[in-house]
Amino acid sequence: MPQKRQTQHIVVSDRAGLPYSKGLMASSIMATGLAPYRAYEVAERVEQELISANRFEITRVELREITTSTISEMVGQRYADTYRRWQAVEELDLPLIILIGGTTGVGKSTIATQLAARLGITRIISTDAVREVMRSLFSERIMPALHMSSFEAYQAIRGPLPRSADPVIVGFEEQVRAVSVAVEALIERSVFEGTDLILEGAHLVPGFIDSPPWAPPWEDKAVVVPIVITVDDEDVHRSHFFLRGVDAGQRNVERYLTSFDDIRKVQKYIRSAAQQRGAQVISSYGLDVTLAAVIDHIVERVGECMPIAGDAESVDEPKQIGKVAQ
Repeated sequence: MPQKRQTQHIVVSDRAGLPYSKGLMASSIMATGLAPYRAYEVAERVEQELISANRFEITRVELREITTSTISEMVGQRYADTYRRWQAVEELDLPLIILIGGTTGVGKSTIATQLAARLGITRIISTDAVREVMRSLFSERIMPALHMSSFEAYQAIRGPLPRSADPVIVGFEEQVRAVSVAVEALIERSVFEGTDLILEGAHLVPGFIDSPPWAPPWEDKAVVVPIVITVDDEDVHRSHFFLRGVDAGQRNVERYLTSFDDIRKVQKYIRSAAQQRGAQVISSYGLDVTLAAVIDHIVERVGECMPIAGDAESVDEPKQIGKVAQ
């Protein structure tokens, strides 16, 4: 009988002797925007190089350098630079809170899910889910705007409006104000617990959280990254609702298409609010490209919060964002 080959274990010596994990390394590499299968290939190559060099014990800093070099060789220097920057980001001992806003049908939930997988963040909350909870607490007579979709909230407006007012926007603003109370509470809870969080939804309009927990000096509380996703091409945006109908089966596609002009109107309003307050607006031209742009912005934004740029690599015990990274 052939003898069973004994597996050699690579130990990260300055992490309590924990073994090297290709899965955890791949998760860490995915923060660069690489697809999961490609990130795993890099993690596997790193392991092979260490075994070939008879390196069965390695420090965290050395592992980082080898991984950076391997990424550069296999997929390019841009990804290697992003990996190095993201490792520096993890040195920041603050919770990361990502707010992904945008009108209906731009792909917020898909981006949030993919982003969470790449960054190892386990807590994702939709503002639509928040609104559903609030609907169970407040009847339609008390808060009618909560019982409508964001682009249909104008149907719940009570009383006359000024002639210059757009009812679609007025109704949307009313709903956003109500949901923002709960959103602020979720952010405060995340800050208090020191946990990373991704919030996504149409109600994350820059300027509507009146007393943000990251107000100056916010640096010692959290890193909050507001992002607004848009779809500039109307035909592409409209096609999202057809795809949504195919995926969900039960959704009423005609309802969205009938209200498409109002949905676009809400997008214009959200984009304007973001631009006025300096929030990042990212135009979606495909999931992979958009996701890479989102990750790049997050890394850049959090990098601004580093006490000394470029010093992070000398720290032995970085803060972990989401899953434990290699």
